[in-house]
Order: sequence, then structure tokens, then C-alpha cells
Amino acid sequence: MSTDVQGPVAVLGAGTIGAAWAAFFALAGLEVRVADPAPDAQARIDAMLERARPAMQALGTLSDRPTVPQLHRDIGTAVAGVAAIQEALPEQLPLKQQAYRAVEAAAPADALLMSSSSGLMPTLLQQGLAQPERLLIAHPCNPAYLMPLVELVGGQATSAAVLDRAEAFYRVLGKQTVRLQREATGHLVNRLQAALWREAVHLVAEGHASVADVDRAVTEGLGARWTVCGPHAIFHLSGGAEGMAGFLQRLGPAVESWWADLGQPRLDAATRERLVAQMQQASAGRSPEAMARERDAHMLRVMGLVRPDGAG
Repeated sequence: MSTDVQGPVAVLGAGTIGAAWAAFFALAGLEVRVADPAPDAQARIDAMLERARPAMQALGTLSDRPTVPQLHRDIGTAVAGVAAIQEALPEQLPLKQQAYRAVEAAAPADALLMSSSSGLMPTLLQQGLAQPERLLIAHPCNPAYLMPLVELVGGQATSAAVLDRAEAFYRVLGKQTVRLQREATGHLVNRLQAALWREAVHLVAEGHASVADVDRAVTEGLGARWTVCGPHAIFHLSGGAEGMAGFLQRLGPAVESWWADLGQPRLDAATRERLVAQMQQASAGRSPEAMARERDAHMLRVMGLVRPDGAG
């Protein structure tokens, strides 16, 4: 795969998200610099490259000239002369704002500044910046080297031109993008995910179903349809020839009654203990790393069926 993206890309942080971004950009053929002072940062990057390469090859997103990320211990040297910066630091506002100050001191004035934050609103991240108009949220679905979606969210100061540039940047790399029209805590994907998980936790905490059966209800029921239909489209099709209007007329009141009965669980000590214990049973001795590899393998098969051409 070749791209028209010009200039190096910097990734701030080599955690799970940052290492996945670094692997994706490098295997897509971009020059990549990663800023992370942790002593195990290189090992995490190397492990992610090993995991991402076969996945991207299967998807057709692997460049014929992949690169290797260069690790830097400080942000200043990593962002000098770059065209785009993908921040993937922990969800700690002071830490991110400190990093942005280092970016503004060393990066080109026209470099895109994109945060992978899974929940913080961009307007909050923009506070104190000299150039707040170039910052936006660009939150990936995990893992970034495999899942095609990136959600883009502008803050109050983000310019429309910057959003357009960011969207073009990801699209050239084969990503699909969605734009939020208004910012919200948790953005779009995580709000939908959190809503489902809240009810999943409630059902487990109240003893209605086990962790294994709740997950099976999604993977063997809801999830298969969600690969080709969103939640609105599913109910539109449930309305028959009348579509959404027919569904709302016939089943709208029933759905409202379900909403009224949904749980509001708390992640207290007892609930956490139950979730951890049942997740250990459901994982059947598999480590999170082994489960992640199994997830990637299954997702590649699913995506191959849904998108035979391998396009994101």
C-alpha cells in the first residue's frame, strides 16, 4: 500500500494504543517516531509490530515499503519536523496538557495534533494551548492496526480545515471516519459501548445471567448483525415494509418500557469481584494476550467476509 501522506508522524506514548498506532503507521509506510521514556517501550513496540504485520497483510493495508518506528525518550526530538502527531498518553488531563506544551515548543506550527483520548472532550484538552485550533480527537477502535474506524471530534476552537485535513490523513491510510457534530464525554463509540456494558454488568450483578452467557448473547446474536447493520438500521428492518415508522408504531411503547427497566449498576467491591471471577471462568485459562490474538484472527475472517476487497 502506498500513501500520499508527506512528512514523519510522531506518536506520543507506547502503551497499548500508542504502540498499535505506531505499528499501523509504520507498516503503512510512514516514517514514525515514538516518544516514550519507559525502559520497556521498545519491547512493547516490537511486540505490537509482530502482532500487526500479519493482520495488515491480510487486510491489504501493509505497505510494500514498511518502516520501523524510531523510539525517542523525549517529546521535543520526536515531534521536530513532523506533519502529524498522534497523542496516546494515559487519560490524565495534566499529563496530556504538559505534553502539548512540549509539542508547541518543538513541532512545526502546521502539524496536526490529534488525541487518542477515549473520553476527554477536546475543548478541555485545548485549554492553555497557543494554537488550540489544530487539536482534535482522533479516537481509534482497538486495535488501531486492525479496526478501520477512527472517530473525529473537534473542540470549540478546532478549525474546519484541520478536521478536513485529519479526515484526509486517515482516509488515505485506508481508515473509515465518523465526525461528531457536537463533542460529548466518551465521544460516540465508547458511549454506545458503555451503554451496552452497563446493562451487561447489571444482568450479571443481579444474577440474571453469567458473564459467559452475556458475552455469548452478543457474539452469537447481536454482534453478527452489527457487522452489517447499525442499531437504527436493525429496527428499521424490523418494521417490515413500513420501516422505522412501522417499528416505532408497533414496538416503540414496548422498547420504552424496556428502557425504564434497565439497570444502573455500580462498580462496587462486590460487583468487581463477581465480574473478575466470572471473567476468569469464561476465559478458560487463556491469557489476555492469547485472547487478543484469537480476537484478531477471528476479526480478520469476519472483515474478509464483510469487506471481501479488504478495504477499511
